[in-house]
Amino acid sequence: MSFSPSSENDFEHMFDIAPVSLWLEDFSELKTLLDTWRGEGVVDVEAYVRADPARMQAYGAAIKVLRVNQRTLELFAAPDQATLLESLGSIFRGDMHEQAIQELRQLWSGALEFSNQTVNYALDGRRLDVHIRGRILTGHEDRWDRVLISLEDNTQQIESRTRLQRSEEYARGLFEHSPVSLWVEDFSAVKRLLDDVRRQGIRDFQTFLKVHPEFVGRCMQEIRVIDVNQQTLEMFGADSKATLFKEIAKVFRGEMHESFAEQLLDLWEGRLFQQREVVNYSLSGEAVHIHMQFSILEERQDDWSMVLLSLVDITARKKAEAYLEYLGKHDVLTQLRNRAFYVEELNRLTRKGPFPVGVVVIDMNGLKFINDESGHAAGDAMLRRVGEVLGKAVDVPACAARIGGDEFSVLLPGVDERGVQAAVDRIQSLLELNNQFYPGSVLSLSMGVAIAASGDQIEAAVNRADQAMYAAKTRYYAEHGLERRRG
Repeated sequence: MSFSPSSENDFEHMFDIAPVSLWLEDFSELKTLLDTWRGEGVVDVEAYVRADPARMQAYGAAIKVLRVNQRTLELFAAPDQATLLESLGSIFRGDMHEQAIQELRQLWSGALEFSNQTVNYALDGRRLDVHIRGRILTGHEDRWDRVLISLEDNTQQIESRTRLQRSEEYARGLFEHSPVSLWVEDFSAVKRLLDDVRRQGIRDFQTFLKVHPEFVGRCMQEIRVIDVNQQTLEMFGADSKATLFKEIAKVFRGEMHESFAEQLLDLWEGRLFQQREVVNYSLSGEAVHIHMQFSILEERQDDWSMVLLSLVDITARKKAEAYLEYLGKHDVLTQLRNRAFYVEELNRLTRKGPFPVGVVVIDMNGLKFINDESGHAAGDAMLRRVGEVLGKAVDVPACAARIGGDEFSVLLPGVDERGVQAAVDRIQSLLELNNQFYPGSVLSLSMGVAIAASGDQIEAAVNRADQAMYAAKTRYYAEHGLERRRG
């Protein structure tokens, strides 16, 4: 490319005042170097320079800078061109060589234009992310002795992109490694179904669900799970996300239908943040009690296309609560109801019935003698046997309870004299079987019965049954020639 004196002056003027960094460079030695490599049989130039770092250094050394413009001096904090050229080793360093391989590949392929994203360094130490564009000027294609390079400083864009990437990686890390189960779901189809119901003129959504229970299942099927984290896989016993998504019907079943109906009611009322306790199931079939937090992301509240759910496994807590509740109502030794429950049930029957109510008061014979002769462990074993007998003889709504050390009672709501006698016969029959199962240690019970026709008679019936039991116990000791105080 040739210039007239006028056009050459214009070019120099535009070159100097251009608002971007411009470099006029001589690539002729580089062309000679590449031709030499071709002559030596090099085909894959990238593999060739990676095999020996000195070859990439030779590539950089073969490029000669002829001239730069004012914007280049400002960008690289150089007072003049001479200082800049003397400092090229400080400008082109570090991670630039790796990124320059892309530029090398383009030139090797015969391209007259090339571009590359790389890193330079200003003389004041600043790192500069720059996008390079190069063009072998017209008329110099054979020699490559005039190449125009432009540098676009995109440091801020790269830094912003890097910060965004790191922020995304950080958020992703928090999601994946959260100690609670996290689900990202798409409820947009559910919203469309609810909107369709509104357009039909439905106002009482609760009644609508009672009339159309299948609507709940339909909504459940329309939920799309987008992602879950590692804790979710561990909680539900899945080896991968693909496995969990494939078997998702095993997770959401049973009681989930009822709790999801409540969730739909809340959504109908506009409650886009919800908390509740639900039951899911692991892939192995075990119930997982969960405290769930449900939130439609604020920026997706128009279409519900992104919902975040956090699930905390409260199975252990539920089991502990159930056990504490059990302990509050049961005798640990015999597994029967305890005295507190018995008193509560007695009061309830007094108020509400149903009547008549049968009462059986029972006392184990010989507990003190067993404790004295064989120790309390042997006595506890006999008490457990009483629990086995009464537990099998009595079904709900009847109540069998241990109300004292060796004292027991059975309450039989809605049972007359014949029913009470049938219950006593069952107890006697099971007692005989129990003694056959534990030969050598005979379990003996004294029993008294009474009937209460109404609530105001229950206390008196308990007293009568208690007196009848003591009479039976007296006969037992007399028949066996034992002293009462030993029983």
